[in-house]
Amino acid sequence: MPTPAKGYAAVAADKPLAPFDFQRRDLGPGDVKIEILYCGVCHSDIHTARNEWGFTNYPIVPGHEIVGRVVEVGDSVTRFTLGDFVGIGCIVDSCRQCAPCDVGDEHYCENRMTGTYGAPERDGSGRITQGGYANNYVIDEHFALRISNKLNLAATAPLLCAGITTWSPLRHWKIGPGLKVGVVGLGGLGHMALKFAHAFGAEVTLFTRSEGKAEDARRLGADHVVLSSNKAMMRSLTGQFDFIIDTVSAQHDVNSLLKLLRRDAVMCMVGMPDQPVMVNSFATAGRRGLTGSMIGGIKETQEMLDFCATHDITADIELINMQEVNEAFDRVVSSDVKYRFVIDMASL
Repeated sequence: MPTPAKGYAAVAADKPLAPFDFQRRDLGPGDVKIEILYCGVCHSDIHTARNEWGFTNYPIVPGHEIVGRVVEVGDSVTRFTLGDFVGIGCIVDSCRQCAPCDVGDEHYCENRMTGTYGAPERDGSGRITQGGYANNYVIDEHFALRISNKLNLAATAPLLCAGITTWSPLRHWKIGPGLKVGVVGLGGLGHMALKFAHAFGAEVTLFTRSEGKAEDARRLGADHVVLSSNKAMMRSLTGQFDFIIDTVSAQHDVNSLLKLLRRDAVMCMVGMPDQPVMVNSFATAGRRGLTGSMIGGIKETQEMLDFCATHDITADIELINMQEVNEAFDRVVSSDVKYRFVIDMASL
């Protein structure tokens, strides 16, 4: 029998989220059912609910920064028991057979990963996955993540997207002591990038358009803060950075940032503007690279969560009730949050 669920959904691009009853799939032998305790609000949720990327399936329950408690397990489950704290990020399934899946890069599945919301289930039922702005979730244990009871559960929720989205490229490009790292933007992604780059031992510079963010940036791990609008200061830093992670999801000048890279260094874009950014080929001269990254695989997400438990790293959050989610969406768009909203699902 399908599992009944309650949540908040968007039914059209121009409609606010509202209460919505729906059904999860039946609990399979390898599945765990979790009671959702907290769910982060990601800018991707807003893009999807408002169809700003143009591929939303309505009705849609957003939410892919999920923390919950196991309340039921399938007969074949071996990794979890009742009462365990579990996280669910942006992926709930993949083909598990292609080259990326074989090495733990399920998010780059050649046969399309199954997203936590808005994606067809792989069982052929035609059911569309619905996200974590809800009271429960049913997921294959392979895609569930163990969460230490050492962590603040509400503040852990954003690690499942904002955390892994910044962790993955920083780890891939082997950021550590002796390297100069730039972080562009101080929002949900940017504040996690600062925390991780600092924890890895790099010399970290925040690039921002707001003078008022300097004090907070240093608290979060920045060694230096540079106003990206200060052209003289930007020119003085030409060729000095080993890696830059760009977290901005709005239109901005990437060319002035690319020029800050040393030869053969890379800038990685993890923000997702809804319009293309323009790149001048002269900015990439000197073998400067521009690349992208998307969330992370299950293995590396678990490694991130374990690292955070050991080093006491979580997101800076504002806890809200479910009924405040539409106001929270508007505040995210206007950058009025430090630094991630998290929904207390007990309020549902």
